[in-house]
Amino acid sequence: MTAPLPSGTVVVLRDAPGLELLLLQRSARDGQPGLWVFPGGKVDAADQRAGAVPADDARRAAVREAAEEAGLALDPRALAEISRWMTPEMAPRRFDTWFFAAPAPADHAVRVDGVEIADHRWIAPAAALRAHHEHALRLAPPTFVTVTWLAEFKAAADPLRELPARIPAPFRPRIQRIEAGACMLYPGDAGYENGELEAVGARHRLWALADPQPWRYEWTPR
Repeated sequence: MTAPLPSGTVVVLRDAPGLELLLLQRSARDGQPGLWVFPGGKVDAADQRAGAVPADDARRAAVREAAEEAGLALDPRALAEISRWMTPEMAPRRFDTWFFAAPAPADHAVRVDGVEIADHRWIAPAAALRAHHEHALRLAPPTFVTVTWLAEFKAAADPLRELPARIPAPFRPRIQRIEAGACMLYPGDAGYENGELEAVGARHRLWALADPQPWRYEWTPR
């Protein structure tokens, strides 16, 4: 089993005047359009401090990546931890990624490098979910779940204040293949331990369904 690489990702939020988030499009690969993601990447040696907890190293990585990928200068003290995601054990390359949220700096003109990152977009969460369902942009499951959380808020200050208090257990997806696509079970779901999709109890899962059915995230926090 491959050990996951510590990583950091930051969701940059602004009011325009409604809540908008920053998405970056990875450059195309193998002829396929790149995923739309939040700024982020793995922890480098420059991000590490002796005696620091892994989340703080990930915080520095997220700030550095926001500067490198989007040209944004974020204050690391303004980053609020909102979740942690671990790539499934079956994956050939795995990441242990802390997700943070942060307000956009006063100068939030985005400058992408045109190499690793092809494009960017400030977008309302509901519009991002709609675009994903219409195939106008592609979101990976962690991005989709995070954008779904943000869709309930009206202003940037609200998720920055409320999401850190809701942090669920680290996401360690267990993927169950179904005829219509896949169901990704997360810790806290009644079916997580045995893979039983019909188990009675709490729900914490993502239905990543094939067309024409939309993806659907379910979470019933205790």
